[in-house]
Amino acid sequence: MAVRTAFPGVNELLTTAVEALGGAERPGQVKMAEAVGRAIRTGEHLAVQAGTGTGKSLAYLVPAIRHAVEKDTTVVVSTATIALQRQLVDRDLPRLAKALKKPLGRMPTFAILKGRRNYLCLHRLDSGAPEEPEDPALFDPFAVSRLGKEVTRLREWASDTETGDRDELVPGVSEQAWRQVSVTAKECLGVARCPIGQDCFAERARGEAGKADVVVTNHALLAIDALQGYQVLPEHDLVIIDEAHELVDRVTSVATGELTSSAVAVAVRRCGKLIDADTADRLQEASEGLAMILEDLPAGRMDTLPKALGGAVAAVRDGAHACLTALGSDRKEDVEEATARKLARSQLEEVHDTAVRLLDAFAEDTAHQRDVVWLSNDKFSFGNRPPMLHVAPLSVAGLLRERVFAQKTTVLTSATLALGGAFDTLARQWGLPPSQARVVKAEGTATDKAAPADDDELKWSGLDVGSPFDHRRNGILYVAKHLPPPGRDGLGEKTLDEIASLIEAAGGRTLGLFSSMRAAKQATEELRDRIEFPILCQGEDATSLLVSKFADDARTCLFGTLSLWQGVDVPGPSLQLVIVDRIPFPRPDDPVSSARQRAVEARGGNGFLTVAATHAALLLAQGTGRLHRSVGDRGVVAVLDSRLATARYGGFLRSSLPPFWPTYDPEVAKAALKRLDAAAG
Repeated sequence: MAVRTAFPGVNELLTTAVEALGGAERPGQVKMAEAVGRAIRTGEHLAVQAGTGTGKSLAYLVPAIRHAVEKDTTVVVSTATIALQRQLVDRDLPRLAKALKKPLGRMPTFAILKGRRNYLCLHRLDSGAPEEPEDPALFDPFAVSRLGKEVTRLREWASDTETGDRDELVPGVSEQAWRQVSVTAKECLGVARCPIGQDCFAERARGEAGKADVVVTNHALLAIDALQGYQVLPEHDLVIIDEAHELVDRVTSVATGELTSSAVAVAVRRCGKLIDADTADRLQEASEGLAMILEDLPAGRMDTLPKALGGAVAAVRDGAHACLTALGSDRKEDVEEATARKLARSQLEEVHDTAVRLLDAFAEDTAHQRDVVWLSNDKFSFGNRPPMLHVAPLSVAGLLRERVFAQKTTVLTSATLALGGAFDTLARQWGLPPSQARVVKAEGTATDKAAPADDDELKWSGLDVGSPFDHRRNGILYVAKHLPPPGRDGLGEKTLDEIASLIEAAGGRTLGLFSSMRAAKQATEELRDRIEFPILCQGEDATSLLVSKFADDARTCLFGTLSLWQGVDVPGPSLQLVIVDRIPFPRPDDPVSSARQRAVEARGGNGFLTVAATHAALLLAQGTGRLHRSVGDRGVVAVLDSRLATARYGGFLRSSLPPFWPTYDPEVAKAALKRLDAAAG
């Protein structure tokens, strides 16, 4: 009888993978892989900060794949960006599966899974979308013509695509066009009732995910899986959250409800002839009443519910409830009527539930409110969009604690997790108890998960594996302490002079990261006349093309806003200077962050440090991290906000950044840039 050889360990598999992929062993990568393996064995959650260049994808994929194959289970890997999803599915996992096939005894499998709205619906395409011009811009004949062309292209693409995945359509189409050929989970008839269910792209993707060892998804679908009363992701006992610094914002976005008069009107139209006219008219009147009230209200956060608005929202709630009652339960009608009924019920439920949530948001005092409500009014912007009510959770910690951490072993990782030098700040936002934080010892010997107990608290560990980059030797953090604090009237003359002199010293090679589009455009317009180097500005072309031009010409500069901070990956001499114009605190009128700050203060905490400073620390760390993308990169990060040096919270922010060599002397920074420019040639 053959004796089964022991299953290969994490270190052995990692060595095999690194050799097969032509890489070099990195201490941080080994330490992280061991820690992930330990978390899997013990069931204790793990937060890992792994700097750029650590090879963190391999460090969590190897122990995850080992676990999936050995235990015949599925592991979920969640990311925040499409770019990382593509890297994992198109590059990392295919190569890794091939490398690990022999030692694991079979080829590991993987799949990508997104929300249903990301897949083409063949039934919607075949039956045609209902006439619902929700966007006033569609009354523009040019917009209608463009929409028609996009839908025609989608029909042609439908016969060619094998996945129906929207992200594979290049160039893409507008959201309005995609709505004509896709459905939400609530709108879907279901594979059993749909006449084209056997060929459904979304169901095919779910089927493949259910059989895979590793399923790659996004934070939004992870949130939907936690929020919904039904299972979206396949059964799994381990979830790895990469780009975990974005988890709270992505989950908050998914959990945010919206209500407009046009959304209510769409619900009325979808009811059509399915219910009696009097009941539908009641909801239509509520829609018109809501529109009138919203037109007269100022945009911004609502701390109290205006009486007139409360009455209008209550009328919408009651009208939608009456329509749902009249609609009744599902019947054994033909497919066409079943589709119409499903679409109507989906929209009515969304309108009703959002109205209920809006009214409930004001039931508690400030310290105990769960939601924040605000009105946005973009009627003077492009597209002339109508006023919209929003309701968002003040915290998603409870949701994550109960629906993610209490259910699955979870590994959270990013290059930016230890804010102010500790994991506790983000741990609180995730719903993990700060008191549980401790440093993982990679040589831990636990092999089994502890037996569950009724009084168990969530246990987790924090680990910073560092970075292969020598930040102090290769990077300078220059804080312009001599500049006046930034004001509200745009970039001051002294700040513009500082930017110009730094770019001249660097010989171009500059990424300018500004806290607003207005500041980025101002800097672009004023400096194009003052310096000899080309300046590209976000918005002038597709971001990917701008980054390519920036990378291809070392003398070129690229200016942009916060949205660029995580989208620029330019190693080498094309990027030797990163300029940050001001500390990126949230806007004072930002409804969610201001409400969260107020709620913390109402409970006796420091709202500014808990919310605003944490937000700024994350963005600063991500922005300054653009400088070092490879081991040989050198340069200067210049922060032109003197508060980073003088304010009491400056120490917290500085300790959240990579450990650059610090200076307040502009001549030291410019001399270093000149040397780097001369060396680069």
